Amino acid sequence: MAKKGFPGMMPGNMNNILKQAQKMQQEMEKMQGELESKEVEASVGGGAVIVKANGKKEILSVSIKPEVVDPDDVEMLEDLVLSAVNEALRLADEMVNSSMSKLTGGMNIPGMF
Repeated sequence: MAKKGFPGMMPGNMNNILKQAQKMQQEMEKMQGELESKEVEASVGGGAVIVKANGKKEILSVSIKPEVVDPDDVEMLEDLVLSAVNEALRLADEMVNSSMSKLTGGMNIPGMF
């Protein structure tokens, strides 16, 4: 009678692989929950604009110092806000990738985040 499983693998190994995959999935779900509550903060223009984001890459707040609000130079304020938002999202990405690499042992698994 033929053994079930993948060629060259013992049947018990497949069960171990499935258990490990389930454990990793549970750890990922836990980590995702933790990352959602973590925040990063980006500041540009010497603190003129501060943006906070979470691990879900959602912008939580934007803070603008009143002295940088110049009606004659709206472009500068737009640039500061854009830079701060992009930096906050980059920091959130970095935080997520760092946490995921700890879980995956540095393996890059496409589609995880």
